[in-house]
Amino acid sequence: MPDSGQQLGRPRDSHIDHAVLAAARELLAEVGYARVTMDATAARARVGKAAIYRRFGSKAELLFAAAVHDMSIEPPPDTGSLRADLHALARLIHERLTNPLARQVIPALLAETARSPELATRLQQTFVAQQRADFAALLARAEHRGELPQPLDPALAHLLLSGPVFMALFAFQDPLDDAMLGAIASATAAGLIARATGPGPG
Repeated sequence: MPDSGQQLGRPRDSHIDHAVLAAARELLAEVGYARVTMDATAARARVGKAAIYRRFGSKAELLFAAAVHDMSIEPPPDTGSLRADLHALARLIHERLTNPLARQVIPALLAETARSPELATRLQQTFVAQQRADFAALLARAEHRGELPQPLDPALAHLLLSGPVFMALFAFQDPLDDAMLGAIASATAAGLIARATGPGPG
């Protein structure tokens, strides 16, 4: 299984990264999740299959990256307030979860992670860790602006904002408009501020 930490040896070729993800997206659109294979992806990207496995531990991880995440994710620009930062991030999460490829991949990914603790751990170490780093950046901004008087756990912010969006889309099948995303962001900001100003650690 690939190491999620810093790689030794030659630096990874970003051209291969993009070629592999583009090939996976094309195949997802053409044949659907079940019929995508690592062999077909390697052939479409014109790379060796080993190059894919150095980046992704499984088909599920590859297709999740192709459908939902880029290889690197930048947090939204600083809007000047915690609530607006969270609203911008909620829009980004919603956009990625509602694209047609993501709607194919995520139910299959949930089923596979239920069967494979190794895959669940790998996703925690890569994609979830990256999202929480984005939330940590937003919380650090809010602390610097004085909105949060003490540090908070980014995992809490991640759950409060992403959880309702994910549940609405995949459990309840409810569409979310921008007003609802704003309401979720406002509730998240209020909860985080209350947590930071209350007693006890964040």
